[in-house]
Amino acid sequence: MKTEGGRIVSAAQQRNLNLRLLGAIAFQTHCPKFSYLTAKLRRTLSDVDFAGYSSERDPIDKMMREFGYSDQPMVTALFGSQRMIWDNKQSGMHVDIFFDRLQMNHEIDFHGRLELDSPTIPLADMLLEKMQIVHINEKDIVDAIMLLREHEVGKVAPETIDSGYIAKLLSGDWGFYYTVTTNLKNVEKALDNYPELTQEDRVDVQAKIQKLLETLDNEPKKLSWKLRSRVGPKTKWYNDVEEVNR
Repeated sequence: MKTEGGRIVSAAQQRNLNLRLLGAIAFQTHCPKFSYLTAKLRRTLSDVDFAGYSSERDPIDKMMREFGYSDQPMVTALFGSQRMIWDNKQSGMHVDIFFDRLQMNHEIDFHGRLELDSPTIPLADMLLEKMQIVHINEKDIVDAIMLLREHEVGKVAPETIDSGYIAKLLSGDWGFYYTVTTNLKNVEKALDNYPELTQEDRVDVQAKIQKLLETLDNEPKKLSWKLRSRVGPKTKWYNDVEEVNR
């Protein structure tokens, strides 16, 4: 799957298309030093996911068909401007492509972001991809641990997790802020659940989480954030996710 993901990104780049890995394969690709934690922490891999721009949808469609993939007509008809699911009957591979944004419990906007890194979406967006999940599960926690263990937290993209970008993004959205900060604390708590992690691993990830939380807390908040914070989690602060079944 990792090989296929790289092949598709490379082919897209040759066609001047902005197609970037996200999801589990992105974490494997962008965390070469600590990708072994996937196996040690029992993280299984499934499909290959990408982010792309809807303005490039037609040439991406053409490329995928040249690679032997077929789209799922019902998904394309309902969500084609936002998402397409592709199957390769010969290899058994499944590919999801999200256009312009990832719309789950919270929205991650990819406009102007895909040019910043390759072959994956930027590190900050990778972390947000996991931290936006309200009911976060173990596989997402494992991915977050691996990402934080591999990369420093800073304000210089793309080689560090851009905490400044995340802080500014969340400063106008209390709900997103609440989910992200809650999940960062959940990841920190979960570190003791994995005996496979060394003490050095735990200390390193914990320090980075604290640095992130401090940066998010210190960022000046917009009026909309302050007003929504008064209500708190008593009112639903996230979007429900509609699953697209294969």
